[in-house]
Amino acid sequence: MTATTPMVRLPGGTFLMGSAEFYAEETPVHERSVEAFDLDAHPVTNEQFAAFVEATGYVTVAERPLDPADFPGADPDELVPGALVFTPTSGPVDLRDWRQWWRWVPDASWRHPFGPGSSVDDRPTHPVLQVSFEDASAYAAWVGRRLPTEAEFEYAARGGLAGARFAWGDEERPAGRLMVNRWQGDFPYRNTGAEGWVGTSPVMTFPANGFGFYDVTGNVWEWTTDYYAPRHEVPGQAAVEPGERPNLLAAASAEPGSRIARRVLKGGSHLCSPEYCLRYRPAARSPQAEDTATTHIGFRCARDA
Repeated sequence: MTATTPMVRLPGGTFLMGSAEFYAEETPVHERSVEAFDLDAHPVTNEQFAAFVEATGYVTVAERPLDPADFPGADPDELVPGALVFTPTSGPVDLRDWRQWWRWVPDASWRHPFGPGSSVDDRPTHPVLQVSFEDASAYAAWVGRRLPTEAEFEYAARGGLAGARFAWGDEERPAGRLMVNRWQGDFPYRNTGAEGWVGTSPVMTFPANGFGFYDVTGNVWEWTTDYYAPRHEVPGQAAVEPGERPNLLAAASAEPGSRIARRVLKGGSHLCSPEYCLRYRPAARSPQAEDTATTHIGFRCARDA
């Protein structure tokens, strides 16, 4: 694995962004244009992020003390460094309540993604986890790159397939082959593993799409620079005036009253399952608070051509 991820250059172009087939936040389907850009062929790995931390001394958001002002009403004694860790349940649960399978774990971080006692020493080529938007942006700046926009990510993830459901076409398993690291079994309590991998898999384990990108769906959700809104903002339609931007940011906040804005995640993850989260697709998108780090979010970098 190289110190920085090899990049694939994409020419500028116009494509159909979004989907009207699955989730409301993916609408409306519309034409979107992107300028030529480079994008990492795969997500940033643990060993690559470790090189960044070793060179710079960077401390991730999950490793820093929490500001009580960011968590109104929370018990200050509980505001300790840590992150969210996926924890399988013992059996079927109400899938409307994500708190049944996510728990806050003190001292969980990119080095110890599942909490004290866990390690990434045996997972050098897995995507780095427990990184916030700020952490991803800092790494990107260190390697002379940036994070992609939502449109850039979706354009790359589609691999040249106009309107296809998945990054490889319309069939979820062409010729019976599993094309993506997603949840296998009954979410969130029984996971039989994707090609032997329960949780993340090493980058490039699953086939690349038509443009040569690995893991653009499945494995880990990935940060983009776009603020989240509950539907696509179509260029030229209902444009947001400068004075309305604070309202948009308020709508994108993590919780009512929170000052933490949400960004768009793309690509789905190893926790996506057909019955709960059919989001291992190029059009899929999800909101995430900028300061949040979890065991299913990573990133890759982009660069202007």
